[in-house]
Amino acid sequence: MASAGQAPAQRLQRTDARRNRQRLLAVAREAFDEAGPDASLVEIARRAGVGQGTLYRHFPTRTALVRAVLADRIETLCRQAAELAATHGADDALAAWLRLFLTHARVNQGLAGAFMTEGPEAVGVDCHQTILGTAADLLGRAQRTGTARPDLSPDDLIQLVVGIALATARGDDADQADRLLALALDAVGKKPADGGGPPRP
Repeated sequence: MASAGQAPAQRLQRTDARRNRQRLLAVAREAFDEAGPDASLVEIARRAGVGQGTLYRHFPTRTALVRAVLADRIETLCRQAAELAATHGADDALAAWLRLFLTHARVNQGLAGAFMTEGPEAVGVDCHQTILGTAADLLGRAQRTGTARPDLSPDDLIQLVVGIALATARGDDADQADRLLALALDAVGKKPADGGGPPRP
């Protein structure tokens, strides 16, 4: 009888634990956006309305919390890619996702840096491979339709967008990243068979 009576309480504890974890993740996302990966864990726990012990039960180290936040954002980014692929043409889906990825790369530079200092084996997930696979799916779809240049690799595309994010991280021109991405997207398009250039003299 006692064990049967404990089941509802155990389910309630599990529900509370899931709720606390989600609340901690939500607050940590905001705190990392505001202060970077060195944001105060004490403040994160306070803003989430839980004790520090609860935070450390879910995330024993700062690296664990950074990993969880970054993995959550990458999961969202990949889910958005699937939604775009299901509702947009190949070119539009690729362009829209690359804009989302550019925002992701700019917002999460500090988190990604902290993540990479630990190494994929320490944090348990390879962010680059996950994003690369998503880019490969979208780019491959555009290449199969004949609208994206066939010599472009997913890694080229990711490196290009990350380069834009890094180059514009501290600039004063708020629109520069979007302009550079527009130029990059123009370069992704398939070139005419004759190269489109002027005849040689």
